[in-house]
Amino acid sequence: MSDLPLSGKLALVTGASRGIGAATAEALARGGAHVILTARTAGALEEVEERIHAAGGSATIAPLDLIDGESIGRLAQAIGGRWSALDILVLNAATLGSLAAVQAIDAKEFARLLTLNIAAPQALIAAFDAMLRASDDARVVALTSSVGASPRAYWGAYGASKAALESLVGAYGEEVRNISAIRTHIVDPGATRTAMRARAFPGEDPATLKGPEVVADAILELVTADTPTGYRMRVEG
Repeated sequence: MSDLPLSGKLALVTGASRGIGAATAEALARGGAHVILTARTAGALEEVEERIHAAGGSATIAPLDLIDGESIGRLAQAIGGRWSALDILVLNAATLGSLAAVQAIDAKEFARLLTLNIAAPQALIAAFDAMLRASDDARVVALTSSVGASPRAYWGAYGASKAALESLVGAYGEEVRNISAIRTHIVDPGATRTAMRARAFPGEDPATLKGPEVVADAILELVTADTPTGYRMRVEG
C-alpha cells in the first residue's frame, strides 16, 4: 500500500510542456498521481514524461491544441474509456497576447486569447464534469494573475480573461458544492521565472524570481490538504 498522498489518483494538467504546468505535473506525479500531460508540443511533453518516469512516477502524454474545441471532447472520450474518475484538473494553459491599450487590442488576437484562456477551461470542465463528480475528492485548480483582480494599464485583454476564469471556476464550485465532492481553487503564482513572464517583462533579471517548482509544490500541498472550495491562494517566494 503506497503512502503517497495522491496514490491511485488521476490528474490532468493543461499547458504541461514547460514552466508552471510542467513543474506541477511533476509535483503531482511525485505525490503518487498518474498525470495526463496536455499541450501542443509533443516533443516537450515527452521530455516532461521522461522526467516523471525517471523519478519513479507515472504519466501519459496527450498532445492537443485547446483552441480546437473538438479536441477536448476527443480527449475526454479517450480518458473516460480508460479511467472512471478524474481527481485533479489543473487549468494552467494560457496565452499572454500583446500588451496594448484597450482601444488598440487586435480583435483576432483577442478572440484567440479568450478562446484559450476562458472558453477552453469551460469546455474542459464541461467535458470532464461527470468524471470529476465520480471522484471522492476532486479538485479543479485554475491559474490566475493579479491583473485579473487589479486592473493594470495595457493588460486589459489578459486581465479580462483571468477575471472571467476566476468567476467561471468559482461559479462551478458553488454549483457543485452540495451535490459532489468537487472543490475549486484559484492560484495566483505571483512573479515566477517562466517564458510568459520574460515576454511581459523583458528587462527583468530572471534570477531574481522564484522557479516554477515553488508554485508546483504549493499546488501539491493545496490539493492534498483539506482546503475548502473557493479558496484563493497567492504563492509568494
